[in-house]
Amino acid sequence: MRTAELPKESDTLEFGRRLGAVLRAGDLVLLDGPLGAGKTVLARGIAAGMGVTGRVTSPTFVIARVHRPESGDGPVLVHVDAYRLGGLDDIDDLDLDTDLTEAAVVVEWGEGLAERLADSHLMLRLRRRPDDVREITLEPHGESWDARLVELLGR
Repeated sequence: MRTAELPKESDTLEFGRRLGAVLRAGDLVLLDGPLGAGKTVLARGIAAGMGVTGRVTSPTFVIARVHRPESGDGPVLVHVDAYRLGGLDDIDDLDLDTDLTEAAVVVEWGEGLAERLADSHLMLRLRRRPDDVREITLEPHGESWDARLVELLGR
């Protein structure tokens, strides 16, 4: 487990950009944190790092949005908001495990629902301190994340 501070929104975006640059098809990233913690800001950064098209906003009411890479190269980003999903059956109905063959899937509010979609995943826990600084805790599950997290965090 590793933790980083994100003092400004621009830091959250930049962290997401760096993460997006190392994502590949088959990756599952879960974003956890209360309302206002920066999950969607982080997802926008991830999208920028992946070079995908389309405005990245919280998919709360549409549940999932697909963003294709602008250049045509690289994986598709599937951005999911599991906040309104009722349980495992609802997440199964989205066929996200199928998307993982050609996409990196980022799920907001996915803890307890989406982990089982892939053998490995990255849990990112965002917290907003009283001084308005965000803290992000990275919890890699599976071997595929170790080297990429060293690249991402520079240590």
